[in-house]
Amino acid sequence: MFGNYLIGLREGLEASLVVCILVAYLVKTGRRDALRPVWTGIAIACGISLAFGALLTFGSQELTFEAQELLGGSLSIVSVGLVTWMVFWMKRTARHLKAELQGKLDAALAMGTGALVATAFLAVGREGLETALFVWASVRASGEGSSAPLIGVLLGIATAIVLGWLFYRGALRINLAKFFTWTGGMLVIVAAGVLAYGVHDLQEARFLGGLNSRAFDISATIPPDSWYGTLLKGVFNFQPDPTVLQLVVWLLYVVPVLALFLAGSRRPPAPTPRTTPVSTADVG
Repeated sequence: MFGNYLIGLREGLEASLVVCILVAYLVKTGRRDALRPVWTGIAIACGISLAFGALLTFGSQELTFEAQELLGGSLSIVSVGLVTWMVFWMKRTARHLKAELQGKLDAALAMGTGALVATAFLAVGREGLETALFVWASVRASGEGSSAPLIGVLLGIATAIVLGWLFYRGALRINLAKFFTWTGGMLVIVAAGVLAYGVHDLQEARFLGGLNSRAFDISATIPPDSWYGTLLKGVFNFQPDPTVLQLVVWLLYVVPVLALFLAGSRRPPAPTPRTTPVSTADVG
């Protein structure tokens, strides 16, 4: 459940920050008349993201078992690719997110209402679609038939909305670069589990071989239905009896990706005119 909470918090906070920056900039520049098209674009983005999530959830139920596993495994791998890109992108641009969004908003203000709707839609919609896909894959990986993963995601999103409101009101300060570094590293671990589960889906769909070739089996030591087995499953998508291919793919993903991510975190930042740490006080 914690892993899914982290996904909801991380992805939801990104979207919340985007909304805060857009709204705060319009208010500060005296362009409250542009708030309605911005909120319209945000609402459309949220609606499409929810519809996409519903399509993934209910649209696959009519498929055969093998088709469901093939679809689930393929989308899990796609979602891991998108989230990996997002983690590195957000880590690189967190310091400049405000300036980038304000530049796009200035251009949209000059073009008119339609451009404002499109700008808000694209800014939030990308986060929404990525979130819907990765949440669907992660919930599927960490406990089909259980409501706990979905509850974790919803709690994470709810927390992100509250934090976003506090940021906007100026009641909370946080170093965004450090926040996205820590959560990004944890999200890489979660993504590795989703990737391994996606590979298992493809093996069950008979798209990949080696389904009966186990790397190890410690189910007797860590029973999947025990509290600690459930905890490991919910946080890391841990499986006590992975196939050899699952283990190999997990290692080939998590070792280089985490090493690159952490190596970039230790790299000294390029000198900039600003010397104060980036915080959400800039949003409000």
